[in-house]
Amino acid sequence: MQFSNRFVHSLRSTNRKSHEYGFFMQFKASISSLKVAWRKDPKLDQAIENDKKWKQCARVVKEVLNEPGQVIPLHYFEKRRERLGLQVKIKTFLDWNPGLFDLYLDRVRPKSEPVSFVRPSERLRLFLEEESRIFVKNESLLVSKLCKLLMMSKDKVVTADKLVQVKREFGFPNDLLVNLVPKYPEYFNLIGEPGEGKSFLQLVKWNPEFAKSVIELRAEEESRLTGIRTRPAFNWKLPPGFFIRKEVREWIRDWMELPYVSPYDDVSHLEQSSREMEKRNVGVFHELLSLSLYKRIPIPILGKFSDEYMFSNAFSNVFTRHSGIFYTSLKCGIKTAMLREAYKDGELIDRDPLLEIKDKFLELLAEGHKQKDELLRLQGEMVQKDMEMMAVSNNDLDYHKCEEEDAVL
Repeated sequence: MQFSNRFVHSLRSTNRKSHEYGFFMQFKASISSLKVAWRKDPKLDQAIENDKKWKQCARVVKEVLNEPGQVIPLHYFEKRRERLGLQVKIKTFLDWNPGLFDLYLDRVRPKSEPVSFVRPSERLRLFLEEESRIFVKNESLLVSKLCKLLMMSKDKVVTADKLVQVKREFGFPNDLLVNLVPKYPEYFNLIGEPGEGKSFLQLVKWNPEFAKSVIELRAEEESRLTGIRTRPAFNWKLPPGFFIRKEVREWIRDWMELPYVSPYDDVSHLEQSSREMEKRNVGVFHELLSLSLYKRIPIPILGKFSDEYMFSNAFSNVFTRHSGIFYTSLKCGIKTAMLREAYKDGELIDRDPLLEIKDKFLELLAEGHKQKDELLRLQGEMVQKDMEMMAVSNNDLDYHKCEEEDAVL
């Protein structure tokens, strides 16, 4: 409370110079000392939980596709079950998710006994062809995303291996560095060989059209629709039932009044603990989450880019400090930063075009489950018919037995 009184007092100072100096010093202190309690948001947590099952299926598919010839002996596959996070045996998983793989017999060695092998099903191969088509259709979006990631970085260079590690978060294809990057030499320059830890992707050309954040584009659109110049600003809103202390509300109010700092601006002259740098860091996180497929990214993954984007060691505190903009989920045993404005009742509002791939994969899983349900229905009908036939047969036996007993009497 003492900090809050000093902060408010500095705002009311009549001397402009002392006011600005006092505001800077108090704000600087607030960045490191302000504590905001974390609160659970069940709806946003559920959004992560809803994707858990199909993402597990996707991990299993990836494991097989990465094998030589895209086949693997079933008993070898079983040994990787724990690493894949499966709670059931591989054979049980295959039975629960028909349509993903085929089982067939083959020999591991020429004279060995035949064993069961796992390979992609024909339906899965058709999905992979559809996935490639979707990537081609959205290639311009992929290029703009990649350019934006480089344009926000300190030296317009990002370690290539790090980009490969985040390809799922942003929807990049597996052949990002092999096929996509070489097609656009006017934008990208790959230095070194990927996979060796010393390769880098460098931006060749700065495209002004890409140098506008989601926040800036939204302000421009509002200005166009209303005819009134709209200042770029963050949406700050907590869900019903959330409460923050008075001093925090005051801090947020004053912080929101600071000028917006674009994540594409050069901020090499800013001090890490300055109020402008705080505004810029929030802008970078907002833009990164906006570019991601699900408007959420695990915080440890964001931490890998601390050098490129000049994040401090305590960068993760930003997400709780600005809890009206972000939410930190603890689901699945990992901290995940989520963009609040991107969700309504736990569902994404504006879906990334590349999410069509997820939709197609869910259709594949649904077809397999439908096939399984139909098979179980047919098996149930056959069992029912067998039981009815047995009942009829038993009735006939009882009838004949009664006739024989009557004849004896």
